[in-house]
Amino acid sequence: KNSIKAMEKELVICSLQGKEKAALKRSQIFQIPGSKDLETKVIVVLGKAGMGKSILVQKICQDWSSGEFSQFEFVFWFDCKQISLPEKQYSLEDLLLDFFVKPQEGSKEIFEYILQNPAKVLLVFDGFEGLHDHENFLRCSASQPEQDLFTIKELLSGLSQKKILNGCTLLLTARPKDKVYQCVSKVDKTIEITGFSPQQRELYISKYFEGLPYSDNALKLIKECEYLFSHCYSPVMCRFVCFLCETVLEMGDKCLPSTLTAVFLKFLQQKIITMQADVAAMQNQESLATLARIAWYLGEKHQSATKSDLLPSKEVKEFALKYGFFLPFAFPKHSDSGEEAFGSTFADFVIQNFLGALHLTLAEEIKDRSLTKYLPFPSKKKKPYNWLDLVPRFLSGLLFLQDDPYFCSLSNKIVKQSIKKQKTLLKCIRRLEINELCPESLLKLLQCIYETQNSYLLQHVALRLKPDLSFLGVVLTPPDVHVLHSILKRSRKEFSLDLRNSSIDMQGLKDLVGLKNVASFRASLSDTVRLWKSLEQAKDYELLRASTEKFVLDPFKAKTMKDVSDLSDLVDMQKKMINCVQDASGCSSYEIPAIKNLRKLEFALGPVCGLQGFLKLVEILAAFPSLQYLDLDALSENGIGDEGAKSLSEVFPTLTSLETLNLSQNKITDVGAEKLATALPSLSSLKTLSLYNNSICDFGAENLAKVLPAMASLRVLEVQYNKITGAGAQQLTDSLRKCPHIKKLVMWNPTIPYGVLEHLRQLDSRISV
Repeated sequence: KNSIKAMEKELVICSLQGKEKAALKRSQIFQIPGSKDLETKVIVVLGKAGMGKSILVQKICQDWSSGEFSQFEFVFWFDCKQISLPEKQYSLEDLLLDFFVKPQEGSKEIFEYILQNPAKVLLVFDGFEGLHDHENFLRCSASQPEQDLFTIKELLSGLSQKKILNGCTLLLTARPKDKVYQCVSKVDKTIEITGFSPQQRELYISKYFEGLPYSDNALKLIKECEYLFSHCYSPVMCRFVCFLCETVLEMGDKCLPSTLTAVFLKFLQQKIITMQADVAAMQNQESLATLARIAWYLGEKHQSATKSDLLPSKEVKEFALKYGFFLPFAFPKHSDSGEEAFGSTFADFVIQNFLGALHLTLAEEIKDRSLTKYLPFPSKKKKPYNWLDLVPRFLSGLLFLQDDPYFCSLSNKIVKQSIKKQKTLLKCIRRLEINELCPESLLKLLQCIYETQNSYLLQHVALRLKPDLSFLGVVLTPPDVHVLHSILKRSRKEFSLDLRNSSIDMQGLKDLVGLKNVASFRASLSDTVRLWKSLEQAKDYELLRASTEKFVLDPFKAKTMKDVSDLSDLVDMQKKMINCVQDASGCSSYEIPAIKNLRKLEFALGPVCGLQGFLKLVEILAAFPSLQYLDLDALSENGIGDEGAKSLSEVFPTLTSLETLNLSQNKITDVGAEKLATALPSLSSLKTLSLYNNSICDFGAENLAKVLPAMASLRVLEVQYNKITGAGAQQLTDSLRKCPHIKKLVMWNPTIPYGVLEHLRQLDSRISV
């Protein structure tokens, strides 16, 4: 079972502009378009604890040893928690050829070859969170960088600054909240490991139980407990749930615990429970309490490993190793003695989190009044970043387990302690202004409350949620979605959800959108279209129609080519859906309300993709019958030019509701202005036209002047900062006299003499600068 390899987890490359995501094969990790061969390349792999970052780098090393990634002749892999002792200093040669692996001979020649061929070297630093106090990274300032001694932080800083081994490739793994970007001078590529999809979870569970008599029952049992199945998106959690399920089935039970806290309490029970005498049970109780204290105090220092001589007793070490809480761990050799130090590290982060929460529950020195500083809820005092980020939800769950016999057996005083601390937690939550919490804090609160399974608290928070819930840009994991879904379902309010850029999976989106009290939602267009296509394939026409009616698009801002493509896909989806909805309702035509009701559309792709994206956008503008506001004025300048203006003018007759058209800063010349002018009268509702900061000269101004009288709805025209001279200004002014409907003409241009413009202003007060 230990040899079972989980399927390759999907990697996601994140572009900082718009956070576009695309699946990435492992073979593409080191491909960086446009990079210079002679410069150091920095690649960061992000993923929550337990997502498989270390497994990924081990697989990269294994693939390299089998002949893949042949661009590298040397690959060095370092576990950050092993090399980050504050008192330890290294030279580059020590780190590569002494600490990592010592060649039997020729060390100097090998090191010299490495220095001369840095592009053939891959350095992997796994577990950036292991670099304690990494927010205080130092700049490398060495006279002989390849020979001088450094702490690991200084060495890593020098590598990323290209002062040491310039031209090598650095691969760093880190948790999303680690301050990795503050510690390296530049990052060429960011990759995120997102965990298992629902299908991959099922595959992992099936592989785990393959060949066992209860393999079919195991998958069914786990899937029936939806909350635990949602946690299986994390590979390490999936392994824990499978282990527990195996134990439950072997004992003949037919159900799993309903919360994460109960799962790990059961896990603890199955690890330790034996038919022992009371003396042994008491000793285990004491060892567990000591181990919990170690877990917490190491976690406070952002550590998971400790030297053997720092453990309080041999019995505690043997207890932790025997039951799998600890694994043996080797520290680097000491600079002075040259001796290797041995110690232990927690088997994984979840165990350390659970034991840390157990310490806060058991410890008498942690008073109930001071408990709130360990919870993620807002307070007047600034709280430090919680490295053990699962502790708050485990702590909340443990405080409501005083009826559990095994929990009560962990300490003689645990019931009394937990009841007092439980009252503090209740008081803290009742005081919270829940409807004022930011999305991240709200999610943490919901996670903690869900772990309590306390009906009063669940109802309390459900009643106090505000109707407009935005999770814009906040990552929603499958467990987050499950908790949010279960609490929304308890409320009688109607909710509006903003789920854009939340990385919500399709099943989660389907579950939330399907709630009867979710009246409207916003989500990434690609996710929404994917959901509708899946509902169409499943012939779930009822939910398909309901979800299209709830979907909100207005206002929409296109910032990338993907945004334009997604909008185009949405329009195409409407054409395909007519037949589906007709089958379900008998109507002969159907419009997706979000398309029909789109009133404001902003376009901001910038100069590189501006014209290409706009030409694609123009093809679908006619699909938005209620469009009132079309804005192409972006800080980065779209630069659609005359070709874009010509293309837009051809669809003017279809834009019957358009009231504001902003074409400012788009490099439009007289040619484009002429094309626009010819078609402008067909915009029967247009009130404001802005052509600010283009390259329109007198010929363009003349063409605009000719059509102004025919534009009966126009109220404001802006043509300032073009290349119009006094002659063009005079033509616009003459035309303005025939247009009593126009309220304002803004036409200051550096090419119009000041005296001429002042004279024209005196002739017509509607002229503005």
